[in-house]
Order: sequence, then structure tokens, then C-alpha cells
Amino acid sequence: MEVIRGYANIRPRHRGCVVTIGNFDGVHHGHRLLISHLVAKGPELGAPTMLITFEPTPREYFRGNQVPARLTRFREKAVLLAETGIDFLLCFPFNVRTRNQPAEWLCEHFLHYRLGVKYIVVGDDFRFGEGRKGDYAMLKAAGDRLGYGVSHLGTLTFDHERVSSSRIRQALAEGDLVTAAKLLGRPYSITGHVVYGRQLGRQLGVPTANIRLQRYRSALVGVFAVTVAGLDRVYDGIANIGVRPTVDGKVPLLEVHLFDFSGGIYGRLLTVTFRRKLRDERAFGSIAELERQIKKDIEEARAWFAAGAPHDP
Repeated sequence: MEVIRGYANIRPRHRGCVVTIGNFDGVHHGHRLLISHLVAKGPELGAPTMLITFEPTPREYFRGNQVPARLTRFREKAVLLAETGIDFLLCFPFNVRTRNQPAEWLCEHFLHYRLGVKYIVVGDDFRFGEGRKGDYAMLKAAGDRLGYGVSHLGTLTFDHERVSSSRIRQALAEGDLVTAAKLLGRPYSITGHVVYGRQLGRQLGVPTANIRLQRYRSALVGVFAVTVAGLDRVYDGIANIGVRPTVDGKVPLLEVHLFDFSGGIYGRLLTVTFRRKLRDERAFGSIAELERQIKKDIEEARAWFAAGAPHDP
């Protein structure tokens, strides 16, 4: 999959695609249904496939740090999308110019004249353009007039509810990793590089790998049993994700303690998969009390893994 960053980097080879547009946060079952339709349509029309998305997301642009938690950063999203068979991932910066583009500009200038699309499929709630004035009816009318196909897919449901990024966020916020995994089609994970921290874990005899979340908010908060990929093998461990109130933390951080591991880890790209919630994050009265609780968390997680919990990456 080729990643194209911005309007100026569109080349002649990117024209004539079948296309879909959206945020695709989490790349969940509903997204994959739409993408699978697109990937099947490409060979039918003899055209490559293109997915168009935005960074930051429109919600992040408009709402800043009040935005709902992100399920996937752009890097994570790109890795998941590459697995679907998409040929091109076109990422637009969402800024003042993007916000103020009329809906007609996308239908005519961008999709038809710039990209020469053959076909576009969107979700049933797709809106676009300045003031979100564009909708499926406008897109369909433009396609009929300019000669490209337009369709939309209905909502995918699970347990009689719509599969959506919002529903997955709710499940994760409630610590319901089972429901989140069913909606996503995989266990929830976070990928990031290990950075230097305050070394508090090492002082407590529980060294941790610190991973910056690089998002406004995390979809998860608390202490979890996890598996960690990106090293010589998959390791079991525990993770705390939050602001670490006992040590006056301010910035959300993912801290992971790997069981039975020793060695250099700084700078490594790790994928942390959340398997079971152990408890909520909370402030302790002292560092000694925190240390005792961490040891209890480790014992609980080890026992859970020993009882036959999943170890797949």
C-alpha cells in the first residue's frame, strides 16, 4: 500500500481509482465490510483502490482536547489498512482550507477532475464539505452527471446495535475488552516506541517500558494484563495506562512491565495487546502502598495467564 500525503503529492498513476472516504478510526468490522466491498469492486472495474482519510480528524480539529478518545493513531491505522489490500492511502491535513471547501468542490473538482474516480462507496452517515452540507444524495447526483459510480453500504449491527467507533470507545471505557474485540475483529492494542521515563518502576524493582500515547486521550484507563510483541518473542506483562496520580503525573502514558524479560528496550517499537482489566487507576497514600499493589497486580496477571489466557500476538 502506498501512502500519499496531501493534495500536492497526487500523481497521474493515482487517477482512475475506486475510492472510499472517512476517518476509519479503529478499522473495525463495519469499516472492513465497506473496504472489502471496495477491494472487490477494483478488479471488476479494472481499477486500483484508494482510501482517503484526514489528519487530524475533523472532530479533533473542531473540538481539540475535548475530542473523544482515539482508537488508532495514523501509523496504527495505516498498518491495519495495509492488511486489507488497499492500493493507495491518501491522507489530507484537516485545516482551515479543508474545512472551508464547498461540498461541490469535492464532488466535481477533486473526485472528478483531479482524481478521475471511477467509483466511490461511502458509509450511510457520510457528510462532507463546508458546514457538512454534502450528503449521499449530492454525491450520487454528481456521479450521475459526471460519469462515476456512487453507492453506500448500510449499517453493520452487532447484538442489535450499530457497529461504530463510538460503541467501541464505550466498551473500552467500561473495561469490556471482550465486546471491544468482537466489534473490532481483534483484541484492542496500542503500538508505540519506548521512551525514557522517570525510572520509578526500576527503583521499585518493577522496570517498565514507557510508551507515549501521542493522542489527546486514551480509550483505556487502568491496569491491565497484556501481551507485548516486537521483541524476540511475545511476552506477558501488566500495563498501567493513565496519568499516574500517585506520582503527580500530568500527561497520559502507557507503562508496561514485561514478565521474565531483561535487556535493552529503548527505541523499540512495541505492540501492547490488552487482555484483561485488573483494576482502575487510582492514587495511593504512599509509594510503599503503590509498590505493594503493583506486586498484587503482577501476581493476579501471572495467575490469569497460567490459567490458560490467550498468548497470540
